[in-house]
Amino acid sequence: MATHLLFESSSGYAVFEVKLAEDIGSKSREMQDSIKDLGKFGKMVSLVSFSPFKTAAQALENINDISEGVLNESLQNLLELNLSKTSKKSKVVLGIADPILGKSIKDGLGFGVDASEKTQDLIRGIRLHASKLLTGLQTDDLKKAQLGLGHSYSRAKLKFNVNRIDNMIIQAIALLDQLDKDVNLFSMRIREWYGYHFPELVKLVPDNHQYAKVAQFIGHKESLDEEKLEDLAQLVGDNSTLAQNILDAARGSMGSTLSEVDMININMFAERVVSLSDYRKSLISYLSEKMNQVAPSLTALLGERIGARLISHAGSLTNLSKYPASTVQILGAEKALFRALKTKGNTPKYGLLYHSTFIGRAGPKHKGRISRFLANKCSIASRIDCYSDNPTPKFGEALRAQVEERLDFFETGKAPGKNADAIRKVLDQLGQDEDDEGSDGEVDADNAPLTKLEPESSKKDKKRKRKREAMDVDEEAEEEAEPVKKVKLSKEEKKALKKAKKEDKKKEGKESGEKKEKKEKKEKKKSKD
Repeated sequence: MATHLLFESSSGYAVFEVKLAEDIGSKSREMQDSIKDLGKFGKMVSLVSFSPFKTAAQALENINDISEGVLNESLQNLLELNLSKTSKKSKVVLGIADPILGKSIKDGLGFGVDASEKTQDLIRGIRLHASKLLTGLQTDDLKKAQLGLGHSYSRAKLKFNVNRIDNMIIQAIALLDQLDKDVNLFSMRIREWYGYHFPELVKLVPDNHQYAKVAQFIGHKESLDEEKLEDLAQLVGDNSTLAQNILDAARGSMGSTLSEVDMININMFAERVVSLSDYRKSLISYLSEKMNQVAPSLTALLGERIGARLISHAGSLTNLSKYPASTVQILGAEKALFRALKTKGNTPKYGLLYHSTFIGRAGPKHKGRISRFLANKCSIASRIDCYSDNPTPKFGEALRAQVEERLDFFETGKAPGKNADAIRKVLDQLGQDEDDEGSDGEVDADNAPLTKLEPESSKKDKKRKRKREAMDVDEEAEEEAEPVKKVKLSKEEKKALKKAKKEDKKKEGKESGEKKEKKEKKEKKKSKD
């Protein structure tokens, strides 16, 4: 059973002592009514200490720690000051609303923790009468603190930024795909409808948007004459020859005549198709602007549409940045992937990335390799866009140049540059730009777009140097020390060594016999003399 209660509010932390508590009748109706009554509930608990938050930033920090189940330093100090540690004589059991936070309190301070239903009822009563139980607070103070802290907590969790909302990109690319289908369908319908009246216009004006404008402008083909040639030429891209051909075709057209009611409906429908086409163009410009704000590096690498489709398929830019390059490579080809896994066939090499110009330019043998390389660069670009405070398209341009170099490598064999060198050049350019804007010649660590890479004399180089030095020392020691252990040889090598030894022995025997003969001859000569 809890002896003390911890109440976390938007204004601060409060510790209450439990005076009267009922175990058996805790769920009875009379007990629940007594919790609702302030006079009776005030006899059950009493305020031990209340520690208000000094600033809104401190309140946000503490609520973030509570939501993650972390024991904050201010809460730890409050509990250590007001509660004695657990001992055999006086046992402190702290009632708490969140069991995860209670576990961290138990591990950090050693207090007993209780999160039972009875404790929850008492904490619910404290929350109900908090404005009167907590000293120094008015009735509206808690509501204002809750509203302000709720907004700041939501902003911190969502990382709210008006200019960088990827949800708008997801909606825009979905609407653009739908508009493409609708405009194509409606354009085909207006061609069939107006084709009964002027069938020759279909071959003369193949573009859907221009066809709808021309059909709306001409109306009845009998009304087209030389006076309308200038306006008609403007509609077809200032092409006077095409306008004259349309006029000639209208005069000798084989189409049937239409009534006024039919022509009015055709004109209304053509106007709707033209308005949809115009809106589609404005939506493309909006999507391009939004992509350059949210993901400039990904846009510079892939383009607006493919980058937007990747973000839409992943769900958000944050989700896309968390994906590995192997997942980015096959985004959009999930059905083919699972079908290949089920049938034990070949897995797909690319998904949405297939629409990129890089894969179209690569040869048939290198499409899979360039898609894997492009997915790697897309993963880097999405992470730069997501986690940098000031995103810039320069990183995307550098990554695009790397993909171009890899394409040249496949064709000519020219070795491409390293990724670290390309990123380092961009960082140097950004540092120079900040210096030119009027800085003191040093890039602030807080305002830097990305953490700078280590210089060439990095940790790896230092480790390599240490290994080389160690190898040199080992070689010197080996020269002075005992010989190296024998290497294990195969059976054939052993046989060859035995044969070589036998031949050496034979040669040595022959040489020794020849020397003996020479010595004997010399001795005989000496004896004769």
